[in-house]
Amino acid sequence: MHIRVINPNTTATMTATIDAAAKRIAAPSTQVSSTNPASGPVSIESHFDEALSAVGVIEEVMRGEQEKVDAYIIACFGDPGLLAARELTRAPVIGIAEAAFHMAMLISTRFSIVTTLGRTGIIAEHLLDMYGFSHHCRRVRAAEIPVLDLEDDSDAALIRIIDECKRARDEDNIGAIVLGCGGMADLTAQISDAVGLPVVEGVTAAVKLSEALVGLGLGTSKYGDLAFPRSKRFTGQFEHLSQQRFD
Repeated sequence: MHIRVINPNTTATMTATIDAAAKRIAAPSTQVSSTNPASGPVSIESHFDEALSAVGVIEEVMRGEQEKVDAYIIACFGDPGLLAARELTRAPVIGIAEAAFHMAMLISTRFSIVTTLGRTGIIAEHLLDMYGFSHHCRRVRAAEIPVLDLEDDSDAALIRIIDECKRARDEDNIGAIVLGCGGMADLTAQISDAVGLPVVEGVTAAVKLSEALVGLGLGTSKYGDLAFPRSKRFTGQFEHLSQQRFD
């Protein structure tokens, strides 16, 4: 099977980090390819960033459909463009936040999230509500580091993340920790060793869920709101989508 991992921001070094983590965890028979949009924010740290990046996610899914990709992963913890992406394909499309929440609940009854900035923690809380996991998450914590520090000042960022994870372990009465950023994809083992709790990271969780769904022959339903979009006229920079059929 072929899994396409989409980093919704435009930072190629982060895409490479995500790609390496996904390939390490994938089964030998699974092909993993990772991409990022050509246009958009270099990091995603706000609703504004997410809105702009969602267009890039959609474009990457459309390219993947031409390549007959079997499953897609949206590798940003805000899961930007997730439902729109699902409308475009019969293949499974998995957001890393949703994947991480499901995996954490399979191994614990309570978890906390450790993310980058406080304001993105609020976005994670919105997702917990939407996905039905609010009751199981004890706290959303922020290490208060910009996303790009994971690339540009990785040693200092790791120390701050580990410190926050230890506070979660000691104060939150939890069984597991969820890492709240796709850029943390390569840090799971180091953090788990330092903290002593199971640590769930969304990119790798989404890879295994993608393999499971494809193996089960399960794809995105085309009944109801996730049916293919209706063909219609678009204007301006989206005119090229006019009358396009997605099925």
